[in-house]
Order: sequence, then structure tokens, then C-alpha cells
Amino acid sequence: MNRLVVVSNRVAPVRRGGTGAEGGLAVAMQGAMKDRGGVWFGWSGNTVAHDSSQAKVIETGRISYATLDLTQRDYNEYYTGFANSVLWPLFHYRLDLTDFSRRDMAGYHRVNAMFASRLLPLLKDGDVIWVHDYHFIPLGAYLRQAGSRQKLGFFLHIPWPPMELLATLPNHEALVRDLCTYDLIGFQTRTDLHAFEAYIREEAGGEVLSGGRIKAFGRSTLAKAFPISIDTEEVAKLARRAEHSPQSRRLRESLSDRQLITGVDRLDYTKGLTERLEAYQHLLAGYPAYRGQVTLLQIAPPSRGDLSDYQQMRQQVEAIAGHINGRFAEFDWSPVRYLNRGFKRQTLMGFLRLSDVGLVTPLRDGMNLVAKEFVAAQPPEDPGVLVLSRFAGAARELDGALIVNPYDIEGVGDTLARALSMALPERRERWEAMFERLSRHDLAAWRNAFMTNLDAAPCAAAAA
Repeated sequence: MNRLVVVSNRVAPVRRGGTGAEGGLAVAMQGAMKDRGGVWFGWSGNTVAHDSSQAKVIETGRISYATLDLTQRDYNEYYTGFANSVLWPLFHYRLDLTDFSRRDMAGYHRVNAMFASRLLPLLKDGDVIWVHDYHFIPLGAYLRQAGSRQKLGFFLHIPWPPMELLATLPNHEALVRDLCTYDLIGFQTRTDLHAFEAYIREEAGGEVLSGGRIKAFGRSTLAKAFPISIDTEEVAKLARRAEHSPQSRRLRESLSDRQLITGVDRLDYTKGLTERLEAYQHLLAGYPAYRGQVTLLQIAPPSRGDLSDYQQMRQQVEAIAGHINGRFAEFDWSPVRYLNRGFKRQTLMGFLRLSDVGLVTPLRDGMNLVAKEFVAAQPPEDPGVLVLSRFAGAARELDGALIVNPYDIEGVGDTLARALSMALPERRERWEAMFERLSRHDLAAWRNAFMTNLDAAPCAAAAA
């Protein structure tokens, strides 16, 4: 079996004994590399004064973890600049927040070219390369230019925007041309795939053929949807274990038999946090019986705090949470518990298990694994209700959730009232259907589906 080479912006941290982080991507990639052997390559998270001459490599059994440092200039132009001030907002339909400059675009390409040149010496004939996410769209093209003939796959974790939005990007054609260098392109949902196919047909003048085949820019590739998932069994085990932890016990006792609504999100403008809080305010204003009887626990660890858009959003979220507490709180009850920090994964699974409602209402999200984790974490005998944005990729799979439009503040508030009052038989029926699906379509199934398609895909470089 050929080695797997994974490229992502960040590399799972290596712990004593050779195990990495417990995040979904880390679990999936390390599982694949454990079977096949391989290399995980990406940014170290560090900034330095001078370019790295070569990657720093740590060997742990059959897996090598290889990382590069970035200069401050690279970080500013590649990461905070083009990747997160242009591609991230644009791909999440926030054209108003994009800040395009030719300097940042050049930095984005410079870093991709540098990563390709540092990765090349680590490759072996027959390796299969799997590149992840919007940070590295041009990487495949630079690898090909440098002489790489290994099979190349790419998976986009965030949404792919409609053609009209993508066309606002000054270098949109070059970006899509680079993407078509890969032998397999994976998207989260069929909606994303269809948006890409529309661009290929109508903007690039290419062809969309049967079986996911794409012909454009003089190349042929495969493009398919591979909805990412979770390790369903492991999440369920974590939640059961955490149910009796000191943290879960403290939370349960502090609620004093009140119902619990929980949201867990990075502090990001795509997550719809201000709209969510306003919907909860509508619940309290429009349904007085829930005052003093329900608590919203919103966990929102900071994200990209060096960007002004995120700083402003944090202030807005804190202001709305404070306003709700000021308006509705009693001496023995606070309607909102807003925590601007992260928790260990097991602790979070315990909190989700205790929750009567999981509130997942992004304005736009590639998938949203918190929605799937909430379902997996629930006790089968008395499961909670998932309230889920229609604009999360997970809504295409979790049809047992109460699907909402996060822009409809009053509608989300009304749906919260429905979720809090839902009878046990309906809750069980909805949960069982979602859990059964997640058990079949788990993280290993996602990984295996992509790798099976990549292994079978024709390698354009080999045929050249």
C-alpha cells in the first residue's frame, strides 16, 4: 500500500508516545497513516526572522511529522492576508469583509511555492498526496511544476461559493485552474460540488461529464462530494465517561433542574453568534414561562484575535449577552452563560450530553461537526433536540434536527420553544434516525471513501 502524505495548514502536535491531537482531522489522518505509513506536512504555528531552509521532521513509528516556520511577512500576507481576509470571508459569502490586495495574493503564492519546494525532498515514488483546505489550493500546481508525479488529492473543508461570488475575486480563474491540477477534488456537500461544476461549465468553458469527471483548462480531473464526519462511537464513549466527571456534576448542580441550551463555536463571524443570542432573547421575551427555567451556555473560544473583524465581533457578542442578562436575570438566575475560552474535548462532550437543546446556527458552514457531536453525545433513553441552521453542511444529513434559518431571529426563537417542549417519543425518533446515520457514515467512512476514490483516480502527471 502506497504511503500517504497529508498537507494541512497546521500539523497535529506530537505527544509523548507518538499520538497527536484528538481533533477530527487528526484522528482521520493518523488512522490512515498508521495503516499506510506516511508524512504529515504543514506549518509549525511559529513565526521566525528568516525562511526555513528545510522542514523540521519528527519520526514516530511509520509516521513523520514535518513542519515549516513562517516569517512574519509570510504570516501577514499568506495567512492573515489572502487566506483569512480574502478566501475565508468570500467562501463564506461575506463579500463585504474581503480585503483583496495583490501583495497578499503574491504572498499566498509565495508560501505555497515554498511549501512545495520543501515537501518535494520528502516524497517517494508511489506516494499519494492529500492536500487540505483553502490555504493550499495552488500547492498541487507548484508540486507539478517542481516535477512531482505522485497522485494528488485535495479536500475543501469550507463551502465553495456560487459562481457570481467567486467571480468577484480578481484571480478567480487562476485559482480554479490551479485547483484543477489535482487528480481528485473533494467538497463537503453536493451544493458545493454543483457550484464548482457551474463555474466549470459557465465561466471556464469546460465540461462536466458522468462519474464526477471534469474537463477544463486542458486537464481532466474528478470532483465529488465527501461529507466529513466524526468518530461517532468514540464521541459517544467520551460523553458517557464525562457524564460523571467533576465538571459535568458542577454544571448539572448549578442548573438546579433548569433546561440547558448549549452552543459551542469558535468566535467567528460565520457562526451567527449575535443572531443566535437575539433569537434566545426573543424566546425569553415571547415565552415568559421559560424565564428562570432555561439557561443558554454559549462557549466561544477566541479565533484569529489579531484581525479587526474578529475583535469587533467579540465586542458585539459580549454586549448582547450582557444586555440579555441585564434585561432578564434574577438574583438566582442568569439567562446566558457566555464563556470566551476553550475546554478539553471530553469536558465538552459531557456538557453536550447534559444539554436539552444543541443550538448550532451558523450563517454559513462547510459542515459543522459540533452538530454531529451533539447527536452522538446524547443519552439514548432521553436525548436532547438539535436546532440546526439550514446553511450548515450537516443539515443535508441530519434531517432529524429542527432546521432553521439563522437570519429569521423570531423563527429561531419560536423553534427553541418547540425544542424545549418536545415530547420524549418524538425526541427519541428524531435522535435514533440521526445516530443511525452517523454510525454508518462516520469519520473512517469519510476517509476511506476519499482514499478509495483517490487511489482509483487516474494520475494526470503519470499519463503526461
